[in-house]
Amino acid sequence: MPKMKTKSSAKKRFKVTASGKIKAGQAGKRHGMIKRTNKQIRNQRGTMVLAPGDERLVKIHMPYIAK
Repeated sequence: MPKMKTKSSAKKRFKVTASGKIKAGQAGKRHGMIKRTNKQIRNQRGTMVLAPGDERLVKIHMPYIAK
């Protein structure tokens, strides 16, 4: 049986925590910062842990990560 391939886009965008959760960058900070409140910009720094439903979708594309 050949090896399954990992989606390159997924491996570039997501990291896996030690407990098996998926970390991703915050969305909504590419452009249009003038419209956003300072509080929103502050709260969108760094990364976030994906919700369980989104986590399942990402894990489909990354077959060799901890399940």
